[in-house]
Amino acid sequence: MQPLSNRAKQVDKKPMTLAERAYLPAIFQGLSITMRHFFMKKPTIRYPEEQRPFSPVFRGLHVLKRDEQGRERCTACGLCAVACPAEAITMVAGERKKGEEGLYREEKYAVSYEINMLRCIFCGLCEEACPKAAVYLQADKMAPPRFERDEFIYGKNRLVEPVSPDNRSKRGIQLTEEQAQQLRAKMDAQLA
Repeated sequence: MQPLSNRAKQVDKKPMTLAERAYLPAIFQGLSITMRHFFMKKPTIRYPEEQRPFSPVFRGLHVLKRDEQGRERCTACGLCAVACPAEAITMVAGERKKGEEGLYREEKYAVSYEINMLRCIFCGLCEEACPKAAVYLQADKMAPPRFERDEFIYGKNRLVEPVSPDNRSKRGIQLTEEQAQQLRAKMDAQLA
């Protein structure tokens, strides 16, 4: 049969040498690649034991700030949830009862406040939207690795910063030294 075009090429099949039949060139080529990788700089690190330095613009875990008297700043206005493009924030608002003035700053507060860290894209829009400066993304903390999906839903127990001025986040509104001393004295008086 005549080919339609004359571009067909006749290929000579050379017989393989003894070394090629034993795959020796391919084995030595693979070994050389392996040996070269032994001496190369490792691109991976042993996370979470080792951590890379954070970028100056890194936005990490969220924190719900407290005011200078140790009360929660969040008023459950919902602007952070509306601003979140990933819809990772959910909350339930409640009214402050009599006697809870020391716990919550405003009459309304977040009874439940949850952030789904699997959905969060750490864009920081919740931080920008908050009128009470209650939500901040910490630059020095990232979400730790977990095995279960439920563990990535952070509630108030993991988001609200501690009352103690020494354990508070370094982001956002900070206490002056005088305010920190007053809060420490107030906490000591409550413990005594």
